[in-house]
Amino acid sequence: MAHNDVMTHGNLLEPDPTRLPERPEAQAALDSATDPADVAAEYPDFSEAWAALAERALAAGEVVTAYAYARTGYHRGLDQLRKAGWRGSGPVPWSHRPNQGFLRSLAALARAAKRIGETDEWQRCSTFIADCDPEAAKATGLAE
Repeated sequence: MAHNDVMTHGNLLEPDPTRLPERPEAQAALDSATDPADVAAEYPDFSEAWAALAERALAAGEVVTAYAYARTGYHRGLDQLRKAGWRGSGPVPWSHRPNQGFLRSLAALARAAKRIGETDEWQRCSTFIADCDPEAAKATGLAE
Protein backbone atom coordinates (compact mmCIF):
# COMPACT_ATOMS: atom_id res chain seq x y z
CA MET A 1 0.00 0.00 0.00
CA ALA A 2 1.41 3.39 -0.98
CA HIS A 3 1.91 6.08 1.66
CA ASN A 4 -0.82 8.21 0.09
CA ASP A 5 -3.30 5.34 0.38
CA VAL A 6 -2.68 5.17 4.11
CA MET A 7 -3.33 8.89 4.45
CA THR A 8 -6.55 8.66 2.47
CA HIS A 9 -7.73 5.69 4.52
CA GLY A 10 -6.97 7.60 7.73
CA ASN A 11 -9.07 10.54 6.58
CA LEU A 12 -12.01 8.25 5.86
CA LEU A 13 -12.01 7.13 9.49
CA GLU A 14 -12.35 10.67 10.79
CA PRO A 15 -15.92 11.89 11.35
CA ASP A 16 -17.14 14.67 9.10
CA PRO A 17 -17.33 18.11 10.71
CA THR A 18 -20.69 18.77 12.32
CA ARG A 19 -22.42 21.98 11.34
CA LEU A 20 -25.52 23.03 13.24
CA PRO A 21 -28.44 24.41 11.24
CA GLU A 22 -28.87 28.13 10.74
CA ARG A 23 -31.30 29.86 13.12
CA PRO A 24 -32.04 33.11 11.25
CA GLU A 25 -34.83 34.44 13.51
CA ALA A 26 -32.97 33.79 16.76
CA GLN A 27 -29.69 35.03 15.29
CA ALA A 28 -31.30 38.23 13.99
CA ALA A 29 -32.83 38.91 17.40
CA LEU A 30 -29.50 38.49 19.16
CA ASP A 31 -27.59 40.45 16.51
CA SER A 32 -30.04 43.36 16.79
CA ALA A 33 -29.02 43.91 20.43
CA THR A 34 -32.12 42.30 21.89
CA ASP A 35 -31.34 41.36 25.48
CA PRO A 36 -30.00 37.78 25.46
CA ALA A 37 -32.45 36.92 28.27
CA ASP A 38 -35.33 37.84 25.96
CA VAL A 39 -33.80 35.82 23.12
CA ALA A 40 -33.31 32.79 25.40
CA ALA A 41 -36.91 33.07 26.61
CA GLU A 42 -38.21 33.10 23.04
CA TYR A 43 -35.71 30.57 21.66
CA PRO A 44 -34.73 28.41 24.66
CA ASP A 45 -32.74 25.98 22.52
CA PHE A 46 -30.56 28.74 20.99
CA SER A 47 -27.15 28.20 22.61
CA GLU A 48 -25.73 31.53 21.55
CA ALA A 49 -28.24 33.39 23.74
CA TRP A 50 -27.21 31.25 26.73
CA ALA A 51 -23.54 31.86 25.91
CA ALA A 52 -24.13 35.62 25.86
CA LEU A 53 -25.89 35.41 29.22
CA ALA A 54 -23.05 33.35 30.68
CA GLU A 55 -20.40 35.74 29.38
CA ARG A 56 -22.31 38.73 30.76
CA ALA A 57 -22.65 37.05 34.16
CA LEU A 58 -18.93 36.18 34.21
CA ALA A 59 -18.04 39.79 33.42
CA ALA A 60 -20.27 40.92 36.31
CA GLY A 61 -18.62 38.47 38.72
CA GLU A 62 -21.79 36.34 38.99
CA VAL A 63 -19.94 33.05 38.67
CA VAL A 64 -22.64 30.62 39.80
CA THR A 65 -25.19 32.28 37.52
CA ALA A 66 -22.69 32.13 34.67
CA TYR A 67 -22.12 28.45 35.37
CA ALA A 68 -25.86 27.76 35.16
CA TYR A 69 -26.32 29.74 31.94
CA ALA A 70 -23.26 28.13 30.36
CA ARG A 71 -24.36 24.62 31.32
CA THR A 72 -27.79 25.27 29.79
CA GLY A 73 -26.26 26.50 26.52
CA TYR A 74 -23.83 23.59 26.49
CA HIS A 75 -26.56 20.97 26.96
CA ARG A 76 -28.89 22.57 24.43
CA GLY A 77 -25.98 22.58 21.97
CA LEU A 78 -25.16 18.93 22.67
CA ASP A 79 -28.78 18.02 21.91
CA GLN A 80 -28.58 19.84 18.59
CA LEU A 81 -25.19 18.36 17.71
CA ARG A 82 -26.57 14.88 18.25
CA LYS A 83 -29.60 15.67 16.07
CA ALA A 84 -27.15 16.89 13.40
CA GLY A 85 -25.37 13.52 13.41
CA TRP A 86 -22.53 14.14 15.86
CA ARG A 87 -21.64 10.94 17.72
CA GLY A 88 -19.62 12.28 20.63
CA SER A 89 -16.41 13.08 18.78
CA GLY A 90 -15.21 14.83 15.69
CA PRO A 91 -14.83 18.39 14.50
CA VAL A 92 -17.31 21.12 15.41
CA PRO A 93 -15.90 24.00 13.34
CA TRP A 94 -15.74 27.45 14.92
CA SER A 95 -15.90 29.00 11.43
CA HIS A 96 -19.55 27.88 11.12
CA ARG A 97 -21.48 30.60 13.00
CA PRO A 98 -24.29 28.35 14.30
CA ASN A 99 -21.67 26.22 16.09
CA GLN A 100 -20.32 29.22 17.98
CA GLY A 101 -23.14 29.32 20.55
CA PHE A 102 -22.32 25.79 21.69
CA LEU A 103 -18.58 26.46 21.66
CA ARG A 104 -18.93 29.78 23.52
CA SER A 105 -21.14 28.07 26.11
CA LEU A 106 -18.51 25.38 26.54
CA ALA A 107 -15.79 28.02 27.01
CA ALA A 108 -17.92 29.95 29.53
CA LEU A 109 -18.59 26.71 31.40
CA ALA A 110 -14.84 26.08 31.58
CA ARG A 111 -14.18 29.58 32.92
CA ALA A 112 -16.97 29.43 35.48
CA ALA A 113 -15.87 25.96 36.62
CA LYS A 114 -12.32 27.21 37.11
CA ARG A 115 -13.52 30.20 39.13
CA ILE A 116 -15.55 28.02 41.52
CA GLY A 117 -12.69 25.56 41.92
CA GLU A 118 -14.15 22.73 39.88
CA THR A 119 -10.81 21.74 38.38
CA ASP A 120 -11.95 18.48 36.74
CA GLU A 121 -14.78 20.27 34.90
CA TRP A 122 -12.40 23.05 33.85
CA GLN A 123 -10.01 20.49 32.39
CA ARG A 124 -12.75 18.46 30.67
CA CYS A 125 -14.26 21.54 29.05
CA SER A 126 -10.89 22.96 28.00
CA THR A 127 -9.90 19.67 26.39
CA PHE A 128 -13.31 19.24 24.77
CA ILE A 129 -13.29 22.65 23.08
CA ALA A 130 -9.76 22.08 21.74
CA ASP A 131 -10.87 18.67 20.43
CA CYS A 132 -13.90 20.26 18.72
CA ASP A 133 -11.76 22.89 17.01
CA PRO A 134 -8.46 24.40 18.17
CA GLU A 135 -9.62 27.67 16.56
CA ALA A 136 -12.57 27.72 19.00
CA ALA A 137 -10.18 27.42 21.93
CA LYS A 138 -8.16 30.35 20.56
CA ALA A 139 -11.20 32.49 19.70
CA THR A 140 -12.67 32.05 23.18
CA GLY A 141 -9.38 32.68 24.95
CA LEU A 142 -8.92 29.14 26.27
CA ALA A 143 -5.76 28.58 24.20
CA GLU A 144 -2.92 30.74 23.08
